[in-house]
Amino acid sequence: MNKENKKTDVSTKVDEAKKGGKVLSGVVVSDKMQNTVVVAVTRFVKHPKYRKFIKSMKKYHAHSPENDVKIGDKVQIRECKPISKTKKFEIVKE
Repeated sequence: MNKENKKTDVSTKVDEAKKGGKVLSGVVVSDKMQNTVVVAVTRFVKHPKYRKFIKSMKKYHAHSPENDVKIGDKVQIRECKPISKTKKFEIVKE
């Protein structure tokens, strides 16, 4: 009986690992496309020479099938298989 439980635990861990990928959090800056939003992710990077923290921003296209997020919403996006040429992320949480 313990062996069966161990097998199911291992399979659930493998399924979670397959779902994985980068998880980023950012703010929605555009929702004008159908089933797609643009999310701006900001991060602080330390400059290698001057040791000053610099804010850098990158925009990602994310899949939003329900179209329920609006501009200004904070969301989390997760990396997934490519949906189109530019969409490689999907919305996980709002």
